[in-house]
Amino acid sequence: MAEILQQGNLYHLRNDHISYIMAVMPENVLAHIYFGGRLHQINADAVLRHTGAGDTKSFTVQECGLDRLPQEYPAFGLGDQREGALGIENADGSVAVDLRYVRAEIKNGKPPLAGLPATFGDDCKTLRVLLADPCTRVQAELLYTVFDDCDVIARSARIVNGGTRDIQLEKVMSLSLDLPDDRWEMITLNGSWARERSVNRRALMPGFQGAATQCGASSHQQSPFMALARRGTTEQQGEALGVSLIYSGNFVAKAAVYQNRSVRIAAGINDADFSWKLCPGEAFQTPEAVLVYSQSGLNGMSQEFHALWERHLLPHKWVYAHRPVLFNSWEAAYFDFDEDKLVDIARSAAEAGVELFVMDDGWFGHRDDDTTSLGDWFVNRKKLPGGLERLADRVRALGLQFGIWMEPEMVSPDSELYRSHPEWAIHIPGRAPITSRHQLILDMSREDVQDYVYRVVSDTLKACKASYIKWDMNRNFSNIGSAWLGAERQKELPHRYILGLYAVMGRLTAEFPDILFEGCAGGGGRFDPGMLYYVPQFWCSDNTDALCRCQIQYGTSLFLPPSAMRSHQIAVPNHQTGRVTPIESRFAVALGGCFGYELDPRKLTDDERGAMKNQVKYARESEDTRLHGTFYRLLSPFEGNDTAWMAVSGDQSEAVFTFVRGHALANEVPALVCLQGLDPEKVYTVRETGESYGGDELMRSGLLCPVDGGDAASLLYTLHVSGA
Repeated sequence: MAEILQQGNLYHLRNDHISYIMAVMPENVLAHIYFGGRLHQINADAVLRHTGAGDTKSFTVQECGLDRLPQEYPAFGLGDQREGALGIENADGSVAVDLRYVRAEIKNGKPPLAGLPATFGDDCKTLRVLLADPCTRVQAELLYTVFDDCDVIARSARIVNGGTRDIQLEKVMSLSLDLPDDRWEMITLNGSWARERSVNRRALMPGFQGAATQCGASSHQQSPFMALARRGTTEQQGEALGVSLIYSGNFVAKAAVYQNRSVRIAAGINDADFSWKLCPGEAFQTPEAVLVYSQSGLNGMSQEFHALWERHLLPHKWVYAHRPVLFNSWEAAYFDFDEDKLVDIARSAAEAGVELFVMDDGWFGHRDDDTTSLGDWFVNRKKLPGGLERLADRVRALGLQFGIWMEPEMVSPDSELYRSHPEWAIHIPGRAPITSRHQLILDMSREDVQDYVYRVVSDTLKACKASYIKWDMNRNFSNIGSAWLGAERQKELPHRYILGLYAVMGRLTAEFPDILFEGCAGGGGRFDPGMLYYVPQFWCSDNTDALCRCQIQYGTSLFLPPSAMRSHQIAVPNHQTGRVTPIESRFAVALGGCFGYELDPRKLTDDERGAMKNQVKYARESEDTRLHGTFYRLLSPFEGNDTAWMAVSGDQSEAVFTFVRGHALANEVPALVCLQGLDPEKVYTVRETGESYGGDELMRSGLLCPVDGGDAASLLYTLHVSGA
């Protein structure tokens, strides 16, 4: 059970597995004492003497005492030479901030954050700490939540201008955490379009390191996630600490190693090119950040993230609801289709047992390629003479649900919307617009733009009685300026954009709770916990190649669960890499997330159509274990030729195991893979081979993985407790 104890000058947050401890020091400075495995008590003075800051009786701010003290929410300018969590330009031009403890209160449950997605729940306790600068009267309200059922501390900050003059926020982190030593390795997820979330692990070095974006989205290049792992920590054992930000815009997650080998980590809105005017009485709420601690390796860390998002973040209606096996029209038709062609494709998909047909790009305006019509969300009657209504009715008559693609945050210069409202596009007056994919970005900081986006999406969903929408976003910021905001507020645009996006998503998901929303941003370019608060699944990457997806999905699983990943069985040669991979491997890898298809079913052979029917049946039968079981990474595609992962049902009666060999090697012995999470007392039978093994045998001796054929050969095994 979660509890928050006040022990003298200490506040101790803990559950059955973790503890987080802070201390109110002399002169009302708030110090960080400990974050890690559960403790009964701690000698705070011994911890602080290690830092050279003095103990809880002798500490003083004088002689730069702050520079040696581990702090909860440090600021710059009054003796701490390290980077602060809060940066302010005061009305007199000074930048000093002096935050002192005022009071704290303990509450049951967890309050929402104004305008922002955040974790929720009743099975938790929250500590609210008020700090204030006695000179400027700036206040910082710090929230800390500890959960009963997840080894997580959720943190955020709310900055209030309690003074009488305007101030300028230049930096405002969601969390800062001081660690006593640098014996850690950093893990971040880096990449590019079609190569998202590659695992990058390296030793901490003196100075700054981490991940950050300035493109207006969490991005293809970085993810709002960072982990520190002790040297020697593996997937299965060792100490790991994870940080993730519930935010979809410009972020930073970083660590700095200082001269005494201490480490300060921070996460929040990227302060590069950020500023926020805060008038007297106004408040600024940071996004929420979460800290995960694991003594069971990186898998243990990931499992805590997965549990947190599913239990306390994702829309509850959809967390454990059936995710329909869908068919997306994009790689089958691209822009070249009419109503009859789409219905013909849908009929072939329905015959294989697919449940949902999704019409992708090209149905609106006069859009026959990507150069035109974004923003004009009216039906292209040349392609769909009967409108969305008739197409959707014909698809539903086949026994399928109907879904639709939209990219509502964008506008094409060649569109009626842009000709009517050029000021609605993000732009800098006097500079030529910079397009990407022949499109510009609508200024979602504007209330009139928010209302327009809400209206066109709502009207479209009603018109076709959709069961699903794929919400895409295919470019990042440039020419960052807003006709809506004054000159002194232009640096507020990226964050105001995200707040506007969240406001629209909140309205739409509240109005259409029974519609499955799927996120997309050129694939995985805005795949983050902030979006998952509104949409329960995300298109993981535009790269559908099975071998590439091994890496993409493996990296993604470090902090996001399989239930959040949409992954499709595709045609070969692959449309991104040109590679030909076996149908069995394409299926096995796609089962690593919410399963679907992106190919032309009319072009399949009879054998392939038969295989497709069996695939759909298996995907449905194994869904609960695959998407919501305990997930384990076993072999990393970033460290060798093989990839393996598995998911185990909550009662340990079933497991789904996936193995993929990258390149065929001459005279190579079969891999022997030690499984995880099984009941060591039970006997398991592999359905595909009929062979039986003890659970302890599979976890300690391993499972032999003989694969035949060439590159990208695979095994997909379903294990059941014998006799169950």
